[in-house]
Amino acid sequence: MMTDAGTSETLELVGGRPLSGSTTVPGDKSISHRTLLIAALSEGTSTIVGLSGGDDVVRTRRAIEALGATVTDEGPGGPGSVTVIGGRSRVAAPEDTIDLGNSGTGMRLLAGVVAAIPGTTRLTGDPSLCSRPMDRVASPLSLMGAVVEGVGERCLPPLTVTGGSLVGIDYTPPMASAQVKGAVLFAGLDADGETVLREPVATRSHTEEMLAEAGADINVEPWAAGRVVRLRRSVLSPRDWVVPGDPSQAAFWAVAGVIVPDSRITVEQIHFGAERIGFLHVLRRMGAAVQFDAGAGDVGSFEAVHSPLRGTTVEAAEIPSLDEVPILAVAAVVAEGPTRFRDVGELRVKESDRLEGTVRLVEAFGGAAHIEGEDLIVTGGTTLTPGTVDAAGDHRMAMAAAVAASACTGPGTSIISGWESVATSYPGFAETLDRLTGGQP
Repeated sequence: MMTDAGTSETLELVGGRPLSGSTTVPGDKSISHRTLLIAALSEGTSTIVGLSGGDDVVRTRRAIEALGATVTDEGPGGPGSVTVIGGRSRVAAPEDTIDLGNSGTGMRLLAGVVAAIPGTTRLTGDPSLCSRPMDRVASPLSLMGAVVEGVGERCLPPLTVTGGSLVGIDYTPPMASAQVKGAVLFAGLDADGETVLREPVATRSHTEEMLAEAGADINVEPWAAGRVVRLRRSVLSPRDWVVPGDPSQAAFWAVAGVIVPDSRITVEQIHFGAERIGFLHVLRRMGAAVQFDAGAGDVGSFEAVHSPLRGTTVEAAEIPSLDEVPILAVAAVVAEGPTRFRDVGELRVKESDRLEGTVRLVEAFGGAAHIEGEDLIVTGGTTLTPGTVDAAGDHRMAMAAAVAASACTGPGTSIISGWESVATSYPGFAETLDRLTGGQP
């Protein structure tokens, strides 16, 4: 049973009901952001099918409209499609400040886009986003010739980006970040010379792959455990885009299927990019009965069945974005033996401090976890009991708490506050959970 579902401020949930059936998940958020930005820079009309409906992506849509692209619903792609008319001659620095809400991805990628646009663009967001460091994009964009100004040493938002007249750079980010890579590559589209981005650890490859599909003069080479991306000034061509389901959202259902007794869930039509499905390999290593079919074109499905788990060690490189750490920690709570997540200190600067937040989440449901330097250790061997969780405005923490609450078999109700944050990425999560547990169809 759940009450106050949807995107209200609180979700109350009584666990113990198995999940059964199949579902899809919203369009991939990472791909959705990039598709909108590439369409805005492409010379002509693009169509997009499957765009995420979460607030983060809505903010990016509004941002490209503010820059001068034209966006309409239900174009030639049919119901649910979006048409974007873009091009370099259409985009310009807007007079009004662009509000990215809670979207760190939107802000960092957009900073790269506007760095190549003459004039000054102002970017802001909600209090959570305005506490997140933007120095990681400000530094390379400044080296390219843009002026990026924020608050304090870490360049916190609001940001002011004065762009135009960029030069290519040879840059190695100090941390694994697909957002930093994307910002540099978007700026490099209109920079003199060659822009080179060196990744010691491979991150999600959406930006370089999609730019190549749009006709950019770009090539990618392997480099130890990572890759080198080389980009020359490019004119992008419009095309028809199809956004597959978001694997980071699918991870919640994978863990729910594995840890809620008597559950069996199939998730269909998700993106199976190599850097995006590390969570499935981690769950398999823990003993989970997870079967998956990559299908064709990196789009596939998986089935997750309730099964006993054992602890493991998870390297940060297995899940480069770290987005799935909180939900994998929920799986680790019920696993036999400890699980160590190594080098995950970057969780401290996500939508909330997810490192401390994950410890609190585990403890709220009767488990034990602690932090050792940059590592998170979950003790394991716990029977989950109903708890109260403050998601601190973080959508992934809220959904991870809902999965943990669903696996509680004892009496009592779990209460998750901050549930409204789920609207940023997965507005229908509570309704889907209710349907899979035998509620409304």
